[in-house]
Amino acid sequence: QAHAKVWHLYNDHFRPAQRGKVSIALSSHWIKPQHMTEKNIKECQKSLDFVLGWFAKPIFIDGDYPESMRSNLSSLLPEFSEAEKKYIKGTADFFALSFGATLSFQLLDSHMKFQQLESISLRQLLYWINSEYNNPQIFIVENSWFVSGTTKRDDAKYIYYLKKFIMETLKAIRYDGVNVFGYTVWSLLDGFEWHRGYSIRRGLFYVDFQSHDKKLMPKSSVLFYEKVIEKNGFPPLPENQPIEGIFPCGFAWGIVDNYIQVDTTPAQFLDSSVYVWDVHQTKKLIKVDGVYASKRKRHCVDFAAIRLQVSLLQEMHVTHFHFSLKWSLILPLGNLSLINHTLVHYYQCFASELLRVNITPVVALWQPMIENQELPVSLAKYGAWENTETVQAFVEYARFCFTSLGDHVKFWITMNEPSVKNLTYTAGHNLLKAHAKVWHLYDKEFRRSQKGKISIALQADWVEPACPFSRNDQEVADRILEFDIGWLAEPIFGNGDYPEVMRAWLHRINSVDLYNFHLPYFSEDEKKLIQGSFDFFALSHYTTTLVGSEKEDAVKYDHYLEVQMINDITWLHSPSRVAVVPWGLRKLLKWVKSKYGDVPVYVMANGIDDDQNMVHDKLRVYYIENYINEALKAYTLDNVNLQGYFVYSFNDKTAPRYGLYSYVANQFESKPSLKHYREIIDDNGFPGPETPELLCPEEIASCPECHFFRTRKSLLAFISFIFVAFIVTIFFITYYSKRVERRYK
Repeated sequence: QAHAKVWHLYNDHFRPAQRGKVSIALSSHWIKPQHMTEKNIKECQKSLDFVLGWFAKPIFIDGDYPESMRSNLSSLLPEFSEAEKKYIKGTADFFALSFGATLSFQLLDSHMKFQQLESISLRQLLYWINSEYNNPQIFIVENSWFVSGTTKRDDAKYIYYLKKFIMETLKAIRYDGVNVFGYTVWSLLDGFEWHRGYSIRRGLFYVDFQSHDKKLMPKSSVLFYEKVIEKNGFPPLPENQPIEGIFPCGFAWGIVDNYIQVDTTPAQFLDSSVYVWDVHQTKKLIKVDGVYASKRKRHCVDFAAIRLQVSLLQEMHVTHFHFSLKWSLILPLGNLSLINHTLVHYYQCFASELLRVNITPVVALWQPMIENQELPVSLAKYGAWENTETVQAFVEYARFCFTSLGDHVKFWITMNEPSVKNLTYTAGHNLLKAHAKVWHLYDKEFRRSQKGKISIALQADWVEPACPFSRNDQEVADRILEFDIGWLAEPIFGNGDYPEVMRAWLHRINSVDLYNFHLPYFSEDEKKLIQGSFDFFALSHYTTTLVGSEKEDAVKYDHYLEVQMINDITWLHSPSRVAVVPWGLRKLLKWVKSKYGDVPVYVMANGIDDDQNMVHDKLRVYYIENYINEALKAYTLDNVNLQGYFVYSFNDKTAPRYGLYSYVANQFESKPSLKHYREIIDDNGFPGPETPELLCPEEIASCPECHFFRTRKSLLAFISFIFVAFIVTIFFITYYSKRVERRYK
């Protein structure tokens, strides 16, 4: 009633002269159903009625309280007379909204939630207000969230809350037709937050409450908000716009499967027993004892699982297929005393069948998995990579694989995605020496005859400073890149030793007696062995991580590296909360080039999970298109020597929720993302009307049938000699026979 009287006072006596506006500022939360049932939805409506509708409905609708309040509170809620209803109704020139400033999480009375879930979705609240109160003009007079009281000037978390709220306001205007005409951040500076005291901060300006003069210092959020105001929102950045263009001739378009489906069940044609078909009674085959047919040799066509997998790969139009061997199954004892010849034959057949259909096999010797790191039990049991004996065992295993499979495989990966998160410094040290020894083994003993190439594949997600304006955050991002990627990359692709940043950092934290981490040293001979042990730079990339220097969330803070993991809540995320950040791939590729020069680069794995219950994997379609386009930018605009791109993963059977094929009821079904990837492969990128035509020399079709002779040239020469000798002999026999005949006549 007081508000209504003031509004009428202004309307009757001051508006004609002052021409201003007046309203009431209402604070609200947003609530969503715990379960999508009619009852829960009604409870959500009741929650908003009790908090916002209590004041909004009388003013913006009909001058009376919400019906849900009346039915629940009965006599506790006062009655308006008809005259009062008319007097209150319409007493607002706009809808002034406060969101997040006072009714933050845990501040709303729990009874007002009606057992539903509180949410920070400003866009949904704006849409609800628009629908509930007849499309009013809305002015957001207070909006913010809070961060820890220990946060100083690099307030990255606050920036991403602010970014989310402003983006949601923009979406409400553009996509939902909500009439929002103003936005206000809460608050200008840090201050006393009522019952929370000084334990949280909301200000754009930092205040040191312990100082005498309480000087105001601008935070990173000030610079962010200033940019938003300057640009009047979030205009598209030129560098984030898709480009047209194509990749070079011979570009490797691939797909990944961590481990191929191995089924060595013998075909029925290998059974030498003789059967009689009982067509009259049992209708079954009855084995005839003591009678056997002649045995025949095994052939690759006996493995039905291979034919199916190869046919699925053909449907994709990929040129390369990347998979890993199982060291623990090929050599169960970790040495050559016991060899699984059946499995080796299966791998040989698989590789040869790929070649037959012009798909290049890309084979990793080892990929760490959870159980025993995918090492033979005898090696895992005695220290795994901590033990130097594993290094020599890996070399002997590699020699066996090169000998057994090298005729079919020309593209080798020594180690695929060794996880630095689960690697000790000693294990990493031995792993690097093992890789280098295997590379030199191939280079000296197999490269000339097999004509292949070999390198290591590293997992390399991009790391971005959470505050783009903060030097401290940039230093943290640089440090994490060296620990995550440079640790294994620098010795191989750089100077033969670990990054100086790693050594300096470990020396610093060890000196304060908090930790005792020892980064081993390489001898000069070991440096020479490891440095340059590559033919290309292979990397797996999935997402981008934001890092900051300010400790904000203890759960996501790494005390060892003094880094705070930050989440940009405006980014797209997969069901498993993996961020979709396409531009991170381009930045990573540029970083690799700047660090290690014009080395040939392969993106060996790039993919995202999806919801298995969804028929259309729209997120993966978006992911693949935009990540490949960023790879194209790296190639065409940044001159990165990019040679190939592989999608992860082949199918849901071996990598649930990541596959381009779903696997349901023992059947493989292609997803929409497969068709989309195939179109990109067929176009060799994203050609446009002005894209010049790329004339590639025709590749010589592979001849698997000729492979036997190509790899046995001496045998071919011998057979040729015998054939020529036979022809010459026949010639002389015929010649002299005719002479004898003539002489006899």
